Parts: sequence; structure tokens; C-alpha cells
Amino acid sequence: MRILVTGGAGFIGSNFIKHMVQKYPEYDINCYDKLTYAGDRNNLCDVEGWYHNFHFIKGDICDYEKLKQTVKALDIDIIINFAAETHVDNSIENSDEFIKTNINGTHNLLKIMHEFTIHKFVQISTDEVYGTLTEDDEPFTEETHIAPNSPYAASKASADMLCRSFYETYHYPISITRCSNNYGLNQHNEKLIPKLIENIREGNKVPIYGDGKNIRDWVHVQDHCEAIDVVLHKGEDGEVYNIGGECEKRNIEIVDDILLNFEQSYDLVEYVEDRKGHDWRYAMDISKIKQKLGWSPRVTFKQGMRELINK
Repeated sequence: MRILVTGGAGFIGSNFIKHMVQKYPEYDINCYDKLTYAGDRNNLCDVEGWYHNFHFIKGDICDYEKLKQTVKALDIDIIINFAAETHVDNSIENSDEFIKTNINGTHNLLKIMHEFTIHKFVQISTDEVYGTLTEDDEPFTEETHIAPNSPYAASKASADMLCRSFYETYHYPISITRCSNNYGLNQHNEKLIPKLIENIREGNKVPIYGDGKNIRDWVHVQDHCEAIDVVLHKGEDGEVYNIGGECEKRNIEIVDDILLNFEQSYDLVEYVEDRKGHDWRYAMDISKIKQKLGWSPRVTFKQGMRELINK
């Protein structure tokens, strides 16, 4: 099996590559990454040069000719697409790169399937395409209406719809995964948990949007990677699979936990103006992937946070 992992130098992509390289020495794992600010080749230092079945290619999914040459040269038969602009705040400030990478880049990857025999394409998406929930709403299911509330979420929803259309029109072997908030080692410090830990360690103020009561469902990145592995091998074509940790927490709860672990004062917390269009709550119903594919999250939030705080 010859796999192209686009966006593989990012947080989730690099963890997925480590998982796959170590678990499947018979597979040829190729990382294709533009190395933007969020992609760091150092994230792959544990595998690059150490495993014969791993290779790195610098490339942009928006460069169709380079992409096509790479797929042909490596005789790729599986594509896992992590490549995306993902930071909501950045999408609010300027959505151009989100449209370019998340929509046009995904379209380029799908066009590759016109020219080569790709046995499986897995699109890595997000729970944010569903929009927001109230406190009393049931969690998102795969049948929940798509209702994105940020330019980032809209760009990912658009990519999902392109994937769906290529499956429906051409019957290509495409599956989509939609995951809740990830956390774990090597996450970029623009994200909530690493930003909190860094600021608290340095004694800096911890900025919290609004009143800090927004709710997110958290899943450890290793659990997410194992879920994608399962979808790759067992997932049905044309299907969407929700992935989550069944671990809903308010943002302020996470702040409290980290402050307590570092024995720091609550005086470090600084409430700031709320984000535009800030979704109130995300929660994932993961019954489908549990029942159909046999996956469940294994890492508890307490275990995962202990790993980060003690690193």
C-alpha cells in the first residue's frame, strides 16, 4: 500500500504518520506538505531517517502539476487529506488562504482520481461544519444538517460537499471523517490548550473569549489517528464518520485544571472580547463508528493532559 498523507507535517498529520509508519512497516508512507507556519518538519524527526518506509516531499496541494507528478512517480494508491488552513481567528481576519487551500486544494486532490487509480481517499474534516449546539441539544450525528458559522468551517464544509459529489457522480472510493477538538504533543501554540500551558508556564496572562463557558468535545490526537486508521481499512465508500472523545468541557474548566496543575493563581486569567460568530457548543455522537467499525476513544482527558503538562 502506497499512501500519500497531505498536510502530514502538521499536528494531527504528523501523529498519524508516526502511527502508520510504526504499525505498518509493509506500507510506503509519503508525507506531502507545503510547510506553512503550522507545518513543521521537526514534527517528523522520530520517523524521518529512522524508518525505510517513510519519505517526505515538499509540495502544495494547490499546485496541481506537482501533485500529479508526485502521485505518478510514487505510484500512490491511497490519499489521506489533512492539508488545510485550520485556525478560525485567521479565517475571520482573512479567508483567502482558506478558500484556496481547503476548497481548491481538495478539488485538486479529487481531480487526481480522474487520472490515477486511487483505491481510497479519506477526507479529514471537522465537527465545525455542523455549526453550533445549545446546552440542551443532542450531539451532532452524521445526519445533522451542515450549517458552518465561520469562513474556516464553511471552507471545510465546501470541501466535504466536493468529496460527496465525486463519490455520487463518479463512484470514487471516498470516506469523510469529522472530528471534535484535538489535543496532544506537538500541537501549534495558536490552539487553546498549548497556548494556555505556554502562557501559564511563562507567567503571562491567559486570554479567554467571552465568559469562558463555551463547550467543546475533546479527543486525544492518538485516538483520532487510530480512528482514521480504522476508517481507512474498514470504512465504507461514501460514508461520513464522526470522531470524538465523549469528553465535553467548558473552556474555563480547562483553564482551571491547568492552573491547578501548575499551582498558579486565577489572577492570570484575562477575559477578552468574544470571537465573532463564536460557536457555543460542539458535541459528537460517535455511535456509528463505534458500532460499524469497532472504534472507541481510549485516552482519558486526565491522562492526555498529564502527558502535556509533564513533558
